[in-house]
Amino acid sequence: MPLYQDTRPQWGTRMLIWKVTESLTDLQSQIQLRPESQSRLGSMKSELHQRAFLSVRMLLLEAGYTDFDLYYDTFGKPHLQEGQHISITHSHEFAAIIISDQKVGIDIELQREKIKSIASKFCDAELSFLVEQSQDYIPKLTIIWGAKEAIFKIRNEKGISFKNHIRVHQFHLKDQFANAELLFDAVPQNYDLYFQEIENFSLVYAFEQNRIQNL
Repeated sequence: MPLYQDTRPQWGTRMLIWKVTESLTDLQSQIQLRPESQSRLGSMKSELHQRAFLSVRMLLLEAGYTDFDLYYDTFGKPHLQEGQHISITHSHEFAAIIISDQKVGIDIELQREKIKSIASKFCDAELSFLVEQSQDYIPKLTIIWGAKEAIFKIRNEKGISFKNHIRVHQFHLKDQFANAELLFDAVPQNYDLYFQEIENFSLVYAFEQNRIQNL
């Protein structure tokens, strides 16, 4: 079974990661989908995306849910019927979900050389602590991108700019922890970031800090 990881990183939080090795047929035989999900699956042109979509549903089964417990709001954000917070991500052969009592976002990204060419499009203040010639440049850029994706998934509001509104503070890879802030409205929102490397992927998940603590 390609359940890659099943952890409880914090109280009231569970994170599950799936490595997609099954065929599309094998996955389809194990999962029952809502009509809306079946239609969405059928509209996907890439088999890799279809397998990732179904792998997310396998993770839901591992966590004690089914596709019928999951729904998406008008902004495309996933929710569980029972009210727990959920975030979903997939990239190539990996899929992951995180379920929590807290507001949470997750993202997984393949570390690739080409991220260097777009760094200026999503980084601003972060460029002050990044060293392009260092060995950790690509891993750090990938974490910064993943962190901003995870934070965006929590807020999910039109108009948020990765470069202008989300700032990741300086961090070290060995710490597997960082802080970030979203400067999008009158009151800045702070986030705790946790990250890890999985093979040649970077996985990042973010929790929204209590605003009362930051006033």
